[in-house]
Amino acid sequence: MTKIKICGITNYADAINAANLGADYLGFNFYKKSPRYIENAKAGEIINLLPKRVKKVGVFVNESIKNIKAAADFCGIDLAQLSGDEDAQFISNLKKMLNKKIIKSFRVNGKKIIPEKTGNSFFDYILIDSFKKGIYGGTGSKFNWSIIKNIDKKNLFLAGGLNPLNVKLAIQKVKPYAVDVCSGVELHPRKKDFGKMRKFIEAVKS
Repeated sequence: MTKIKICGITNYADAINAANLGADYLGFNFYKKSPRYIENAKAGEIINLLPKRVKKVGVFVNESIKNIKAAADFCGIDLAQLSGDEDAQFISNLKKMLNKKIIKSFRVNGKKIIPEKTGNSFFDYILIDSFKKGIYGGTGSKFNWSIIKNIDKKNLFLAGGLNPLNVKLAIQKVKPYAVDVCSGVELHPRKKDFGKMRKFIEAVKS
């Protein structure tokens, strides 16, 4: 069964609704420029109330190892998602310091994946998202799924413009380990739509 990640969680109601509907991963965005930014204290408060079976993902963009470690320790996240321009050396150093699984995000710009090298022993999962200048995730834009045909799918999170109407086709075409949705199940950037989340999760599980 394809796993489900609901990203951009900013409040407890959305978090527990997503968990109860069957989400496997919840994403908390610690990137201050994001409209879905959440402070350590608030994220920690929410995470502390969630069931253990749901994996909590901290999303970071070009953040220092010190700050990532501080947020991870304080909030109790299970995985760190790096959605910026972090290179192999940074990821290696972070892995040694953090001792948690790492998702590295790559973005598709036209027919090109940025950065181009997706093979790396330092991260555990790869996330492929749409490119939009100046925006790291949550773009609501879909890309050509055929671009990622040569990437190992067993550790792949597929993102980029997914919604309740297209996620089933995305799974059939790509066969990813997990699908990642943010704006596709929102009323607005800080509030999820319960109906859209339910339909999205039902589509995945069908």
